[in-house]
Amino acid sequence: MKKRTFLKKGGTLVLGGSLLAFCSRSGNKEGESVLTNNNTSSIPASSHKNWAGNLEYSAKEFYQPESVEELQELIRAADKIRPLGTRHCFNTIADSKHSQVSVRSFDNMITIDSNAGTATIDAGASYGQICTDLYKRGYALHNLASLPHISVAGAMATATHGSGVKNGNLGSAVSAFTFIDAQGEIQRLSRKDDGEIFDGMVTHLGGLGVIIDITLDLETAFDAVQQVYQFLPVSNLLENFSRIMSSGYSVSLFTDYQTETVNQVWVKSKVGQQEPAVADFFGAKAATKDLHPIVTLSAENCTSQMGVPGPWYERLPHFKMEFTPSSGKELQSEFFVPMDKAAAAFEVISALKDHLKKVLMISEVRAIAADKQWMSPFYQQDSIAFHFTWEQDRQGVAQVLPLIQEGLKPFGVRPHWGKVFTIDPQLLQSLYPNRNNFLEVLARYDPNGKFRNDFIQKYLY
Repeated sequence: MKKRTFLKKGGTLVLGGSLLAFCSRSGNKEGESVLTNNNTSSIPASSHKNWAGNLEYSAKEFYQPESVEELQELIRAADKIRPLGTRHCFNTIADSKHSQVSVRSFDNMITIDSNAGTATIDAGASYGQICTDLYKRGYALHNLASLPHISVAGAMATATHGSGVKNGNLGSAVSAFTFIDAQGEIQRLSRKDDGEIFDGMVTHLGGLGVIIDITLDLETAFDAVQQVYQFLPVSNLLENFSRIMSSGYSVSLFTDYQTETVNQVWVKSKVGQQEPAVADFFGAKAATKDLHPIVTLSAENCTSQMGVPGPWYERLPHFKMEFTPSSGKELQSEFFVPMDKAAAAFEVISALKDHLKKVLMISEVRAIAADKQWMSPFYQQDSIAFHFTWEQDRQGVAQVLPLIQEGLKPFGVRPHWGKVFTIDPQLLQSLYPNRNNFLEVLARYDPNGKFRNDFIQKYLY
């Protein structure tokens, strides 16, 4: 017996009901084992803002069901409803004028299929919740984002990524997923059975339905190290962009564009595949202690550096799993250009340094491999990402964004779907050749636009 809890803005309404336990929908198959995470977390009813606090959601009702049956019932009854993840988006992609629903209560199950080399997880789980269990069982994921606190479902929906010239976005590891469509019916898409349609719907932008579980491809567990270098001459970067970004399994550059050097280079490598640490890395000097990407801040919450080996999930992110940010007083934008345009794009952005210094905290440059996902910014395009962490100065950011976007426009710049941008909707639509195919598939599962919000209407329709 479970209670059905509806969390509403301004109050809580509790209704009784006899419901099946969520995990009862998945039985064990041969080669499978079920791991239970008892550290179930949820979004407080009083928390109706995004992670950064820059956006207060406009939804009149917020629901957090505790079973699939409840979720189906909610969706059937709703005129409009929008899925909400771990609130790490900086724009209105997850907002709704009507209702929002979170599956954060669905986070207590990992089913490992050793024969298939996959793990099926509840959609409410964050990467931080599943990685330890995977490592203990001898498995790894191909990559992680900077923060391990984001949900797997949210990362998949928005093509969120880590770094590495051979590493696709985090959704590249998805081989199947189950969701509730607009009629409240359970649907499943898989790479094996649905081919191109599946590829096209991995980056679904919340328009397909509400995800309830995700199957991820696994790799053999590995340990990793990271070395940090400081003061990379920009001239050396521009001459050796590809070599530098290929110098490790995952490479990140941190810069404020204010000098003739890149502030820091973080090189993450698999143990046994790393190059020996050097005192001089393309003119950059090896750091002598752990550093925060913003060098004036404490590195206490950053993952260990200085070539110290550790599990993959303690090195691929920049920040520790146990460090849970309650809020981030910042804004974020991110723009992607083709890999072969990286040096030219870096020069364009550097030329705006006088504008950037007023609002920029730090910028991170990363590499992402091409994928087949129709609405992914990396669709059929190896890419370089220019990420900007801004001061929470909306007016200042609004002034500099058009300059960046206009400067990168000749390179076919695409923005991160979950961050702040002001690109013209028609221009953005023109950058996605399979947009119409995407909308046709959405219409199969949501013919009346139940999951559509103003953001989706503006940028897709």
